Amino acid sequence: MSTRSAGVVYASWAFVLMMAAARPASADYNTWVSGVGDDVNPCTRTAPCRTFAGALPKTDTFGTIGVLDPGEFGGVLITKSVTIDGGGMGKVRADNGVGITIQGGSYDVVTVRNLTITIGPGLSGGVGIDVVGGRRAQIEHCSLWGLNYGIRFKPLGAMDLTVIDTTIQNGGAAIWAGTNGAFFARLNATNVRLDGNTWGVTVRDNALVYVKDSIASNSVFNGFDVQSVNGGAAHLDLENTSSSNNHNAGIVSQNPGAVVRISNTTVDHNGGAGVVPLAGGLILSFGNNHVSANAGGDGSVTGLAYPM
Repeated sequence: MSTRSAGVVYASWAFVLMMAAARPASADYNTWVSGVGDDVNPCTRTAPCRTFAGALPKTDTFGTIGVLDPGEFGGVLITKSVTIDGGGMGKVRADNGVGITIQGGSYDVVTVRNLTITIGPGLSGGVGIDVVGGRRAQIEHCSLWGLNYGIRFKPLGAMDLTVIDTTIQNGGAAIWAGTNGAFFARLNATNVRLDGNTWGVTVRDNALVYVKDSIASNSVFNGFDVQSVNGGAAHLDLENTSSSNNHNAGIVSQNPGAVVRISNTTVDHNGGAGVVPLAGGLILSFGNNHVSANAGGDGSVTGLAYPM
């Protein structure tokens, strides 16, 4: 081996050893919480922590916090790449304002799955999951109810959010997306069930939202509410989705910059009109939708979105 090759090998080993030494001795890729745990524990399966907040600093980047038994495990601020998996047993209450805040760095990826997020008896308000920062976040197989915002997606920089197989009930804005900056919040939602909320999906400036195989029903106001408030792009694409039995409109698109495209989507039995373009907002159809039996009239689209 040449002197140069040996130097490269030794430097590589030195880097590996340095990274290993930099990793906290107490951190692990798999940590656990339990209703009978204690946050002074190392968060192992045999010595679990009590809360997600207690387990997070003991969980390595890209690691997973799991739940051993049914319980309520407290709110948490997530600031690194990690997965929280409730296993269908974990609960979080947003009694102090927010259940889970996702505020990672520009390269962080966060997953939250198999959790129930609520607010305590006799309380009102709160945000279930507040998505503020990170490269990407994913919410899977969760149930949220009774919250002012189920999922609020208002990142401080460009970010992607995916919501899969999630139910949000009896709250305010079930899913809210938008930003205050010159960057986009990009949201993909598949198989979401939004029922009995004040609004189903709310799209505001600088949000690009795609919803597929989903339902917005029994909202106090609109099933899907898209509005460009300050001139930013507010786009919503609906595919194989239903907006039904909402007390006001099925779909609203308001102001220039607001665009809704609908494909194979059903809008029926709403208390107001079916599809409502307002003040320059656009609703474009692929020509394969079903709009009928809306108490305020079915409304009309502003044009066709031609398939390619």
